[in-house]
Amino acid sequence: MEQSTSGGEKETGTQQKIDVSKLVSIIPPASELKKKEKRLTEKRVRIRFDRTLNEPIAKIPSALASMLDIKNDERVEVVVAGRKRFEFKALVFESTDENVVYVYPGEIEKNGVADNSIATIRKVC
Repeated sequence: MEQSTSGGEKETGTQQKIDVSKLVSIIPPASELKKKEKRLTEKRVRIRFDRTLNEPIAKIPSALASMLDIKNDERVEVVVAGRKRFEFKALVFESTDENVVYVYPGEIEKNGVADNSIATIRKVC
């Protein structure tokens, strides 16, 4: 003896059949389970020389530092043209222009890199 109830469920005696579509709606899709926020590991920026710096320091805008997860006194790597690599100590400062990083010109200038060059900056692990 089958009785139809609301919601598409059918009762047979003491057993109750459950609508499979309701169970499937509870399970999240696979894309939702694998969803991760992507963190930037490197970014292309303009390198400007700051002659007031007396040691190898890179002054990084706070917006860029938060994107790359860089904090004060951490080491950052600046790569110009994919060949010339330089390491600096990070100094985070407030700035409206997040695509310009100010660096100590000592070693960079000796290696033939010009002011206002485009470079890639990344955090050294």
